[in-house]
Formats: sequence, structure tokens, C-alpha cells
Amino acid sequence: MFERFTDEARTAVVQAQVQARRLGHDHIGGEHVLLGVLAADDGVPARVLRELGVDRAALERELAVLGHADADALASIGIDLESVRRQAESTFGPGALDQPRPRRRGFLRRQVDHLPFTASARKGLEQSLRQALALGHGYIGAEHLVLGLIPDDETPTARTLRRLGVKPADVRARLREELGRAAG
Repeated sequence: MFERFTDEARTAVVQAQVQARRLGHDHIGGEHVLLGVLAADDGVPARVLRELGVDRAALERELAVLGHADADALASIGIDLESVRRQAESTFGPGALDQPRPRRRGFLRRQVDHLPFTASARKGLEQSLRQALALGHGYIGAEHLVLGLIPDDETPTARTLRRLGVKPADVRARLREELGRAAG
């Protein structure tokens, strides 16, 4: 499937990992892929997202809120995340919880860790191929990635867009309109 990705789509996926790491996340979700699309800062999907009100800063704030939601969930069962962090740093040193240690493979060899995609992000990547084929395209572009992440209004990425005040149906319609305009 990845051999069909355009340079823009590949860049978006690579940037998704970069953005997830920068935010201190241990996974790549569809929201990180959207950040990757926006990080490319050119191309139709980034422009459409920005025109509809999704910008990097707003999406990053939303992802930070999701991190706070995790802390709130832990607090609801009596775990103070900040206390855990302080204790870990006093025991293991500053930033002990910031980055995972590289996994070892074989004798004393280290492997560069790639962040895993969430199940919904993986499904979105698979859907991007279906979206491209449905449109008669022999390639997968960043626009197909976005369409694959929001095939309906119930995916995690679609819910994030709604929290940002953007209707996923509007994103789908605008992207399809732009794709039609480019084809015609």
C-alpha cells in the first residue's frame, strides 16, 4: 500500500510520527496524521483544513487537552500524575518519563523505535486506499489520507474535528470538490 503513496502522503505520515514524539505521545493517532498533513503546509488537504478552521495550533491544543483528559481519568481513581512524575524523576532523573527507552534487539543492539499507529489510525490508512480506488486514482495522496481518517462522523479523528468546530462532512465535501476540480 505504501508504494502508492505520493511524496506528500509519505511526508504527512513521517510528520505524524515527528509530531506525536514532539507532543510526548507514545502512539500515532489519526489526529497526528492530520497534524502531519498540516505540517507539510502546502497542498490541497492542508489548505482545505485551514480554510475550514483547523490549524496546527488549534489541533495541538486539542491533543494537549486529550492528554489532560488522561490525567483527569487517573485522578478520578486517586492517582496524581504529577506526583508520579515527580517521584519518577527524583528516582530516575529529570525527564525519566518523557521518552521511552529504545528496545534492545539481539546482543547489545538497539533498534530505533517507531511509534505504533492506533487501531483507528491503521484503519484510516487502509480506508485511504479504498477512498483512492473509489475515486479512480492509482495513487494515495494526502487528501486520501484525510478522507480515510474521516469516512464518517464517528471516527476518533472526526470527533476531534467536531470538537474544533469543524464538520467532518464539510471536510469530505470540500476535498472531493477540489479533487473533482483538479480532474476536470
